Amino acid sequence: MKNLNTTAINTWCPGCGNFGIEVALKAVLSEMAEQEGLDLDKVVLVTGIGCHGKIADYVKVNSFYSLHGRAVPVAAGIKMANPDLTVIVCVGDGDVLGEGLEHLIFAAKRNANIKVLVHENRLYALTTGQYSPTSPQGFPGKSTPEGVVEEPLNPIELMLASGASFVGRTYAGKLEHTKEMMKQAIRHQGFAFLDILQPCFVYYNTYDLYNKNVYELSGADHDLKDKRKAMEIACQWNYQDPGRIPIGLFYKTEKPVFELAIRSKSKG
Repeated sequence: MKNLNTTAINTWCPGCGNFGIEVALKAVLSEMAEQEGLDLDKVVLVTGIGCHGKIADYVKVNSFYSLHGRAVPVAAGIKMANPDLTVIVCVGDGDVLGEGLEHLIFAAKRNANIKVLVHENRLYALTTGQYSPTSPQGFPGKSTPEGVVEEPLNPIELMLASGASFVGRTYAGKLEHTKEMMKQAIRHQGFAFLDILQPCFVYYNTYDLYNKNVYELSGADHDLKDKRKAMEIACQWNYQDPGRIPIGLFYKTEKPVFELAIRSKSKG
């Protein structure tokens, strides 16, 4: 197996859900290189700003740190310039669903062939616990000591509505499930969105919530091309109330890939 460790000292807090994502991503890239011929020299990892962004220091592949909220357009540009690259984007929920939201929606709409992995801790952890677009109503963050007043955003629902061709969710506490979902996202030809529930042990410890309520979707649950059913399942959990939380593949379809369509037009 390929060793993708680096010499960088890991500075995530003990108990951080990011460790599960790091371990899963390294294992997936190594396994895909060995078993499926993935060229690791042609893998590019793009990150945004936040605790998640440090993963670029810890995984030994080509990487690019972007500005806050700008990881998705940077990744789309890299893929446009060289379609032979495998471009993986690691972003936080505050990073990509806040300042970077318009870029995410348009990348999904265009079916840019990038793989977006959201480190979804439901707050801004790097700046010590302010609420994010997916924080639940009433969340007492550093910037909202009396509780968040608005309802949270449901990114699965949003991506389905935006035209994403691959929409999935996993939980960093389930390593094998996370690995399998990452592999499916990387293999997918088109825009892949994978929401990874990633507890922040210090500022919003959701381990008990997820351990008790997460359940895995099975292939028999619905036709993966049925967007209406996928939307129904996505809305089972609205990021607000405790309850059954589905993880797995919600929706998958095939349609023209953006950068290849653009290149064919330019040649014509």
